Amino acid sequence: MTRQHTTTARFTVTGWDEQVVVDIDGDGKQLPQRGFTRADVTYAYSGAIEGTGTLTYLISYRPGAAPVVGFEHFTGSIDGHDGSLVLQHVGEHDAEAVRATLHVLEGLGTGGLEGLRGEATVELAGHSDDGYEISLAYDL
Repeated sequence: MTRQHTTTARFTVTGWDEQVVVDIDGDGKQLPQRGFTRADVTYAYSGAIEGTGTLTYLISYRPGAAPVVGFEHFTGSIDGHDGSLVLQHVGEHDAEAVRATLHVLEGLGTGGLEGLRGEATVELAGHSDDGYEISLAYDL
């Protein structure tokens, strides 16, 4: 779908608390070889997207690519429009990177972001002290 606006920004991980929910093999390692975890995460956004995201991920673990899902509550501004919205994260991770598409959930926005509809993409490969790029295509 073609959107009216596209904007990019950077985000950094400012908090990460990951706990094992299911460890199928019961090997007692910090993260399971097979199973899933819950991660409570906070992001700080800068640039055309400015604000804070509070996110809960469910992260599966298995050999190869494994699914990741989550919901993020963003509060701040996008291209100067202030408010909040909720993003649904759907993606996968492997030993090399995390790749995800983020969908704005309609009906959960407030203020100047209340009517925003769109999708964002992210790819995180390795650790970066400078953060990661996010590209959001949207209509408002």
